[in-house]
Amino acid sequence: MTALHDLTVAALAADLRAKKVSAIEVAQHFLARSQADASGSFLSLNPAATLAQAQEADAQLAAGTAGPLAGVPMAHKDIFVTTDFPTTAGSKMLEGYRSPFDATVVRKLGVQEGGAGMVNVGKLNCDEFAMGSSNENSAYKPVTNPWDTARVPGGSSGGSAAAVAARLVPAATGTDTGGSIRQPASFCGITGIKPTYGRASRYGMIAYASSLDQAGPMARTAEDCALMLSAMCGPDLDRDSTSLDVPAENFARDLNASLDGLRIGIPQEFFGEGLAPGVRAAIDAALKEYESLGAKLVPISLPRTELSIPVYYIIAPAEASSNLSRFDGVKFGHRTTDYTDLVSMYKRSRAEGFGEEVKRRIMTGAYVLSHGYYDAYYLQAQKIRRMISDDFQQAFKLCDVIAGPVAPTVAWKLGEKADDPVANYLADIFTLPASLAGLPGMSVPAGFGEEGMPVGLQLIGNYFKEAQLLNAAHRLQQATDFHLRQPGGAK
Repeated sequence: MTALHDLTVAALAADLRAKKVSAIEVAQHFLARSQADASGSFLSLNPAATLAQAQEADAQLAAGTAGPLAGVPMAHKDIFVTTDFPTTAGSKMLEGYRSPFDATVVRKLGVQEGGAGMVNVGKLNCDEFAMGSSNENSAYKPVTNPWDTARVPGGSSGGSAAAVAARLVPAATGTDTGGSIRQPASFCGITGIKPTYGRASRYGMIAYASSLDQAGPMARTAEDCALMLSAMCGPDLDRDSTSLDVPAENFARDLNASLDGLRIGIPQEFFGEGLAPGVRAAIDAALKEYESLGAKLVPISLPRTELSIPVYYIIAPAEASSNLSRFDGVKFGHRTTDYTDLVSMYKRSRAEGFGEEVKRRIMTGAYVLSHGYYDAYYLQAQKIRRMISDDFQQAFKLCDVIAGPVAPTVAWKLGEKADDPVANYLADIFTLPASLAGLPGMSVPAGFGEEGMPVGLQLIGNYFKEAQLLNAAHRLQQATDFHLRQPGGAK
């Protein structure tokens, strides 16, 4: 019999529905694995709350009122607020913070009425306020990659990716601002998707850059991601002003559709200098596989790819400096004990509560928004953002889906880029363009590169084409087994 932790979300949901196993048994199994974990993936566990949710899922299954994923365990990135667990956003600023409400995504996936019925095992580590590409910026502890514990898992959703890869949970939520679902999914050999901006509610998701942040699922297979995404998305107009008035849909409906005639665009800018040979070889092999499945490869150009880095690192910090101004030690968050007046309390609380990378981005953001620099930097960046978006629309006239690498290299060693923030920023070059344009993008395991580390293939679709992306990913997973491989320590 397959061990519970080797089952996918779809398989666990079917077994729970068929009463082969109870939600309590499943929850206990995953709690035991998560408690024994040494990777740094979890920031908080609350077994009593998890088992109470599992009990509720069992009751719903018995009564026939259960959601489609009732009893299946998962874990949330610690950027989504939850009533049963503290929410820290990986920062000292919010240490011990308990939210009075659940984020919309948490509610939609959970055992509450109308939810999908999933059971929350705990909160997952991330880069502080989701700022980072390696999960080394967490104020509590770095996360290690289950494939090689001397390497980073990617970020900012590094805890989510590592937990799924190590089989601590079958699935997790992540958020993607500039690649924070796709890059860790690639580095840890799992599947992750960022939907079209506005598809999933941002209510209760601690904001970093409001025009870019988007929630999405991370799991081992495209099918699992499709099931979770179907539950997560949908309008939340009363609570989230960026939510799209587009009804929820079943993203799993076309998983098995034929790929005959699918036009896959290959941007020349994604295959230039700086792409590691091992990564390139894995991506080329995956593209060949698509050709044998009936797809057609079409050369395209995304000429402003290089500009996406300066544009992103102007816009995102500008929004962060505004969003993070609320953490001032007054209403919530860390408050210094040593101050003389209100201004010194603000200054000291923020200096003590925020980590180096967060401070760096707040200061960058404040600078580009300041008088005399707004026009030179921020306004220019917004204009180029629009041009990047137009480049994609030109490309989609020639193709249906765009494919390329998620990152130029495999996961690097812990501490390797710690002294050079710009080297970290450059690693996001292939994920940033789709984020700036608000397009759906995903990472699909495509093989192994240097040192035997996982490589992810990035698929980018046009607005609202998530089902098409998931279909392309699913068909690749039917033809390959990379998504089934697991790191040595995950047994």
